[in-house]
Amino acid sequence: MKMLKKTAAAILVSSMIAGAAQAEISNDEVRIGYLADMSGTYRDLSGPGGLEALQMAIEDFGGTVNGKKIVTFNADDLNKPDVGANTVRQWIDERNVDMVTGMVASSVVLAAAKVVEQGGKLALISGAAASSITNEYCAPSHIHWTYDTFALANGTANAVLKDGGKSWFILTADYAFGHAMENDIKKVVEAEGGSVVGTVRHPFPSSDFSSYILQAQGSGADVVALANAGADTVNSLKTASEFGVTQSGQKLAGMVVFLNDIHAMGLDVTQGLMLTTGWYWDMNEETRAWAKRYEERVGRMPGMVPAGIYSATMHYLNAVKETGSDDAQVVRAQMAKTPVNDMFAKNGKIREDGRMVHDMYLVKVKTPAESKGEWDLYEVVSTIPGDEAFRPIGESQCQQMAPKG
Repeated sequence: MKMLKKTAAAILVSSMIAGAAQAEISNDEVRIGYLADMSGTYRDLSGPGGLEALQMAIEDFGGTVNGKKIVTFNADDLNKPDVGANTVRQWIDERNVDMVTGMVASSVVLAAAKVVEQGGKLALISGAAASSITNEYCAPSHIHWTYDTFALANGTANAVLKDGGKSWFILTADYAFGHAMENDIKKVVEAEGGSVVGTVRHPFPSSDFSSYILQAQGSGADVVALANAGADTVNSLKTASEFGVTQSGQKLAGMVVFLNDIHAMGLDVTQGLMLTTGWYWDMNEETRAWAKRYEERVGRMPGMVPAGIYSATMHYLNAVKETGSDDAQVVRAQMAKTPVNDMFAKNGKIREDGRMVHDMYLVKVKTPAESKGEWDLYEVVSTIPGDEAFRPIGESQCQQMAPKG
């Protein structure tokens, strides 16, 4: 902990010194790359809607920073790490992109973030979930903004455990994100006196979940936890409904469930589901006003990922404005010393490991009778303070932030 703090202080000081000498915007433009799944499993999670949120932030900022134009590039990573890494490498080498955002599939993010680090640029990760991004894979070149597997497991698993779900079976997407979520679920369940009686991993992406749901039913576990996301979660929940999982007495815990998933499946299938989210459009007047603007442009209400992309982009642009520089570490230092106060988060803070810490929310999916409109889907049950929601810094494995040699 002391080591992390000392290193963070050193980074801030060296960044400020560098900022004094390099307070300029390269190429007379601020260049942002948006990398996401635009056509596959995670399209509705971020995709074109996340790009629209990015454009909203740029427009709201005025389209320029200190008179310098803000330019964007975007690409479909196809949920393939090599495609994502090669795209980012080309952006940095040929287009001198300053910051990359979006960033959804964790396997793609880990590959692309390494390229960003090597290129001396900055990544603002809003779509990906793996808590390892700011744990064993942390780096001074990226910030994890919206949510992570630790926060989701911590919020949802604790709630289900308190409701009597002591034995668990985990259905896991077989790649970096799913593995991280599975590990985080196990830690929470076992720490609270529960047990994991079985796990099964499915290929990413998958369409047929019949055999996996049958294994979950056969385990006799109190709770079937879904450590997957996007279309995989939707298909898992639909299959569970068809096989009568909840009717037979087991609880379903959707660990990474988004607003668009609930909307796609409908309240008849999802009612009563407990989940954790980093943001909800109907929390207050500020969230409703921004969500209405988004809906007018995209045709649906935003989930937490587009809201996080907007927030991260605005915070970044404000830091560029304040420092007069697009140097990655100068901007990161400014972002870290400035609290996040916007429609997404209040008193959010960027920790030395790159985790943006903010409140999370435990919500319950409404019944059809409770819902008063198409997007009136959640009841906010409780607020989880940021310092409780995310992995404590004292438990960090963030080796890259420690002094070398």
